[in-house]
Amino acid sequence: MSASATHQLLHPNNWKRAAGYANGMLTEGKTVFVGGQIGWNAQQVFETDDFVGQIEQALRNIVAILHEADARPEHLSRLTWYITDKAEYLTRLAEVGEAYRAVLGKHFPVMTMVQVADLIEDEAKVEIEATAVIPA
Repeated sequence: MSASATHQLLHPNNWKRAAGYANGMLTEGKTVFVGGQIGWNAQQVFETDDFVGQIEQALRNIVAILHEADARPEHLSRLTWYITDKAEYLTRLAEVGEAYRAVLGKHFPVMTMVQVADLIEDEAKVEIEATAVIPA
């Protein structure tokens, strides 16, 4: 891995191509950990109860925190998503992808998604935590 590269995708040759995520990633640099972000704004107010709208806001919140460390979306190495409705996620996958690319571009780090029974904030439909690595 060169000094300018922070992420090397890990994908066994005989595996089917991963779409929209990476199976593994080798990183080098300073690590930024972002706690779970939900779909409320900087004033902790939900501007929408729409599932995709909350995803987009949670991703924007992650980008705002990354900015505090002089990091950018392409430095993300891992996202863990907690959603309350798997069926809505699958039904609206194209919209989720559009919102994702609008905020994070075409960088697809390692991702895990888990359906949960509920989140701490009653209005929250998604919570996303992130790890980023800034080049050394």
